[in-house]
Amino acid sequence: MKTNVGGLDRTLRILAGTVLVALAATGTVGLWGWIGVVPLATGMIGWCPPYALFGWNTCAVKSGG
Repeated sequence: MKTNVGGLDRTLRILAGTVLVALAATGTVGLWGWIGVVPLATGMIGWCPPYALFGWNTCAVKSGG
Protein backbone atom coordinates (compact mmCIF):
# COMPACT_ATOMS: atom_id res chain seq x y z
CA MET A 1 0.00 0.00 0.00
CA LYS A 2 1.32 3.37 -0.99
CA THR A 3 0.49 6.26 1.33
CA ASN A 4 -2.15 8.49 -0.27
CA VAL A 5 -3.31 10.61 2.69
CA GLY A 6 -1.18 13.70 3.39
CA GLY A 7 -0.35 15.62 6.56
CA LEU A 8 -3.29 17.98 7.06
CA ASP A 9 -5.73 15.38 5.76
CA ARG A 10 -4.35 12.79 8.21
CA THR A 11 -4.53 15.21 11.13
CA LEU A 12 -8.15 16.14 10.38
CA ARG A 13 -9.16 12.50 9.94
CA ILE A 14 -7.56 11.49 13.25
CA LEU A 15 -9.14 14.44 15.07
CA ALA A 16 -12.63 13.88 13.62
CA GLY A 17 -12.44 10.13 14.18
CA THR A 18 -11.33 10.53 17.77
CA VAL A 19 -14.11 13.01 18.51
CA LEU A 20 -16.79 10.78 16.96
CA VAL A 21 -15.59 7.66 18.77
CA ALA A 22 -15.39 9.53 22.08
CA LEU A 23 -18.90 10.91 21.64
CA ALA A 24 -20.22 7.44 20.78
CA ALA A 25 -18.41 5.86 23.74
CA THR A 26 -19.93 8.34 26.17
CA GLY A 27 -23.41 7.96 24.70
CA THR A 28 -23.59 11.58 23.55
CA VAL A 29 -24.39 10.47 20.01
CA GLY A 30 -25.98 7.24 18.86
CA LEU A 31 -24.34 4.17 17.41
CA TRP A 32 -23.61 6.06 14.19
CA GLY A 33 -20.77 7.80 16.01
CA TRP A 34 -18.73 4.58 15.81
CA ILE A 35 -18.29 5.34 12.10
CA GLY A 36 -15.48 7.55 13.42
CA VAL A 37 -13.34 4.41 13.48
CA VAL A 38 -13.03 4.68 9.68
CA PRO A 39 -11.43 8.15 9.45
CA LEU A 40 -9.38 7.37 12.56
CA ALA A 41 -7.98 4.20 10.98
CA THR A 42 -7.34 5.75 7.55
CA GLY A 43 -5.63 8.71 9.19
CA MET A 44 -3.39 6.51 11.30
CA ILE A 45 -2.53 4.16 8.44
CA GLY A 46 -2.14 6.96 5.88
CA TRP A 47 -4.01 5.04 3.19
CA CYS A 48 -7.61 5.53 2.07
CA PRO A 49 -9.27 2.93 -0.19
CA PRO A 50 -11.55 5.40 -2.02
CA TYR A 51 -8.56 7.66 -2.69
CA ALA A 52 -6.76 4.67 -4.23
CA LEU A 53 -9.85 3.76 -6.28
CA PHE A 54 -10.19 7.26 -7.74
CA GLY A 55 -6.46 7.92 -8.02
CA TRP A 56 -6.49 10.78 -5.51
CA ASN A 57 -3.51 11.64 -3.36
CA THR A 58 -3.15 14.40 -0.76
CA CYS A 59 0.48 13.64 0.05
CA ALA A 60 3.06 16.26 -0.76
CA VAL A 61 4.54 15.89 -4.22
CA LYS A 62 8.17 14.84 -4.06
CA SER A 63 10.43 16.56 -6.55
CA GLY A 64 12.30 14.23 -8.85
CA GLY A 65 15.93 14.51 -9.61
